Amino acid sequence: MKKVLITGVTGQAGSVMSDFLLESTDNVIIGGIRRLSVDNHSNISHIKNNERFKLVDLDITDPVNTERVIQEEKPDYFINFAANSFVGNSWDMPINHMMTNAIPVMHQLEAIRKYAPDCRYFNAGSSEEFGNVDYSPQDINHPQKPRSPYGISKCTARNVVKVWRESYGLYAVQPFMFNYESERRGVEFVTRKITQNVARIYSEMSNGAVKPMELGNLDSKRDWSYCLDTIKGVWLMLNQSVPLEVLNDKDARYWKPKDYVLASGETHSIREFVELAFKEVGIKGEWVGKELQEEYQTEIKDLFGNKKITLVKINPDFYRPAEVSILHGDSTPARQELGWEPKTSFQELVRKMVKNDLT
Repeated sequence: MKKVLITGVTGQAGSVMSDFLLESTDNVIIGGIRRLSVDNHSNISHIKNNERFKLVDLDITDPVNTERVIQEEKPDYFINFAANSFVGNSWDMPINHMMTNAIPVMHQLEAIRKYAPDCRYFNAGSSEEFGNVDYSPQDINHPQKPRSPYGISKCTARNVVKVWRESYGLYAVQPFMFNYESERRGVEFVTRKITQNVARIYSEMSNGAVKPMELGNLDSKRDWSYCLDTIKGVWLMLNQSVPLEVLNDKDARYWKPKDYVLASGETHSIREFVELAFKEVGIKGEWVGKELQEEYQTEIKDLFGNKKITLVKINPDFYRPAEVSILHGDSTPARQELGWEPKTSFQELVRKMVKNDLT
């Protein structure tokens, strides 16, 4: 059995990856968690008693702690999902994003180089690295043009991965991962915010006292996939069939794994996500007004006849200082070379998330 060390294991991606590996491999899963005064283990509560799963204290911002864990565990795989990943918050905490999303990658790779050089390393990249895009869909060759401190931090991490891979021959990859969602998505992200509010509004409509949800830019377009589909792509990337090479006369082995784009290949607006989420609970609305006065309304009947209620309205506070209007990924190489293919449609993704929040 091989050891897989996963950071960010209590979050969406880390917990889904843990589930996937426990079900489809015989590997031992080591979950690295940062010690907190408040328990946030809801995503992993169902596997905490699994004999192939254990937790260790691992704060990625502490290089001493990071080195000690890697030295002691000597993992066969290191999967880094730990990050400050809320883009909107990155303008308020730009230094934190760099110190959490980029610098720890260097500490991890250095510790792997010294204590576990055959370990296969993954760091979560982001479509936000493309930022102000030149063309669509974006492929692996698209220039990095981030428009947020979060995007900057992921671009920095990408270059760290590249330099350590090329300098020391480490098996290290950082795919461009377009938005991946699930029932475990954090409530601060717009997709989960929408589905939670749809469930709330559906419940409130029985008494007619509906508080509308508030959103920012409705016309931002994203390439959304189901988290489990993306996770399977990550595992394929970590197990590429690439040869070990000996360069020059050095007694050193050099991996040359490839980075890929992991994306559904479709793009949908936040407006579409809203409409589809309400449709899942049988509510049909229409958009009225323009710009900041735009609202999504529906008509209901009460004792006094028909009346219109507002389901969604615009809050300018949710607009970002610099918007990314569209992200649309070209995952053709991953599909052709890795045999990866996302299985869950956009409609099914929304359905799964709404259904989860209704219960």
